[in-house]
Amino acid sequence: MKETLIEKLLFFSALVSILAIILIIIFICSQGIPLVARVGIKNFLFSTTWDPANGQFGIATMLVGSLLVTIGALIWGVPLGMALSIFLAEIASPRVAGIMTSMVELLAGIPSVVYGFFGLAVIVPFIREYIGGPGFSALAGAIILGIMILPTIVNIACDAIKAVPREYTEGSLALGATRWQTISRIVLPAARSGIIAAIVLGMGRAIGETMAVVMVTGNVTRIPGSIVEPVRTMTSNVVLEMGYASGDHQLALFATGMVLFIFIVILNLVVTASLKAGE
Repeated sequence: MKETLIEKLLFFSALVSILAIILIIIFICSQGIPLVARVGIKNFLFSTTWDPANGQFGIATMLVGSLLVTIGALIWGVPLGMALSIFLAEIASPRVAGIMTSMVELLAGIPSVVYGFFGLAVIVPFIREYIGGPGFSALAGAIILGIMILPTIVNIACDAIKAVPREYTEGSLALGATRWQTISRIVLPAARSGIIAAIVLGMGRAIGETMAVVMVTGNVTRIPGSIVEPVRTMTSNVVLEMGYASGDHQLALFATGMVLFIFIVILNLVVTASLKAGE
């Protein structure tokens, strides 16, 4: 009887989760699709003019801003995260690995606003003084997001590397391969699916981040000429304007959220496909 009760409870929990996702999809699409249909998907996605007061809703500048900040974060966050994952899983002693793992997990628990305040107080002035520009820029957002995605990448990639059977490593070393040859040619290829999942989930974390990005990117609705110029991301656009938006303006923000949701769905499909490909 207890087993049946627990089974029903778990089934109900799973059902509630699925129902919540379906309701979110229905709500966002019901609000966003009418505006996109009226404006035109081409104008909505590729127009660079965001002027809600005059009925112009083009999110191309926000799309570029989101992609620029996210790609910038991945360019330096992924190599650092992978290097740290390899070190923790294959090289570090148990004591050192335990300490560093705790520190990485601590990064995941820091609120976004604290990251944003750090960027506002340290990174933005540094860029303004030593690199140029106003400081509030895509570069500042990429640096902050690179730090924020490290826990996701490190934890998942490290688990994937540790899951590789030890026989693979022992066999490679027994055949005369060096430690690095074993890691690069045996362990990493065997853990490929988990590593890809870590990178894609880190990308999803970067695309969906809001508060820290709002505080350091400048939030200017134009396509930047360089990475030291201000940008506005899609998440920033929603959080900055939803408080006073109404009518078509509000619907356009829901449509922006719908585009973000589609991005996340695509990323999850990529993760699923990569996991299946690695099996």
